[in-house]
Amino acid sequence: MQFGVFTVSDITPDPHTGRAPDDTERVRSILAIAEHAEEVGLDVFATGEHHNPPFVASSPTTMLGYLAGRTKNIVLSTATTLITTNDPVRLAEEYAMLQVISDGRMDLMMGRGNTGPVYPWFGQDIRQGIPLAIENYALLRRLWTEEVVDWEGKFRTPLQGFTSTPRPLDGVPPFVWHGSIRSPEIAEQAAYYGDGFFHNNIFWPMSHTKQMVQFYRQRFEHYGHGRADQAIVGLGGQVFMRKNSQDAVTEFRPYFDNAPVYGHGPSLEDFAAQTPLTVGSPQQVIDRYAAMRHDVGHYQRQLFLIDHAGLPLKTVFEQLDILGGEVVPVLRKEMESDRPADVPSGPPTHAERVAKARAAGQVHEQTVAAADHWTGRTAEDDAAAADAVTARQGAAFGL
Repeated sequence: MQFGVFTVSDITPDPHTGRAPDDTERVRSILAIAEHAEEVGLDVFATGEHHNPPFVASSPTTMLGYLAGRTKNIVLSTATTLITTNDPVRLAEEYAMLQVISDGRMDLMMGRGNTGPVYPWFGQDIRQGIPLAIENYALLRRLWTEEVVDWEGKFRTPLQGFTSTPRPLDGVPPFVWHGSIRSPEIAEQAAYYGDGFFHNNIFWPMSHTKQMVQFYRQRFEHYGHGRADQAIVGLGGQVFMRKNSQDAVTEFRPYFDNAPVYGHGPSLEDFAAQTPLTVGSPQQVIDRYAAMRHDVGHYQRQLFLIDHAGLPLKTVFEQLDILGGEVVPVLRKEMESDRPADVPSGPPTHAERVAKARAAGQVHEQTVAAADHWTGRTAEDDAAAADAVTARQGAAFGL
């Protein structure tokens, strides 16, 4: 199972000093957090996409492209890629470029965001949010899987004989998650394509999360991609930890009370009771998150939000150290202890997807051969990856 962190990139004053970092300082701190996440053994770093203050992550591919050159193992992802207000042609090109630069060590999560004004800023109508998500993603898939595209739709100018460049690495597009917290249409879209579904449930009770995930699982099976329990699911979360649980509550409360997202609303205790926010000891975090599989089934990715609300960078690093050193190793073992052998333990890697596509004759051998020459991969490597994915994932992806 994959464990990682995501950032919403907020700029929030520290309640103790009243000081907020400027944009440059915040961007650089996010990059440092991503690198430290790899150092402590986490699997994923993800960034959101926002185009308004108090957020600074307006260009995910720029940030992740830089991190691709600074890291070696961690998967670089988005917590939101705005499928509704970005041109799908630019998305096809930018994320294929990131895929090439990172040697496949990336994926992305499509979403509609949580800022209504972003629609007119980019020339779109918020009332068309769902149709935009559906049409734009359908075009994006074609741009990745077809060399030459003729296309006409409702929301952008037609394409005639268009080829998106660069082509996806090894002829296999990036793995895609669809993120939604309230729209069953997006869960349906994820299930239709056999993609992953990410429910970033940081503001929602488990009863709602369970309902959304169950719906996606049922539709995943309906479309013939595998059993419902083999669908690829990710969840969000928020934690703040100290060795002594009361110390954690005392330290985090001023940040919670003044955060622009939920400050001056429900109490810390009420919010923690109704959402995944867990403020306490490492063991409390382990116990709570290990239990989530009993509500949503065995899932594949858990991302934590830990760098928000004005927390100092030093404190965020301490949280990463606790996650990587005390929490994730135990959670990883616990989550795998009762997972059925044919239920995926993580989303498919690029090597696994290439091996499956190659075995199914879905990629041109010369494309893979050229990439193998560049990366040093061999046919034996691909065969080993194919064996691994067959044993671990069974028929989960319907390939």
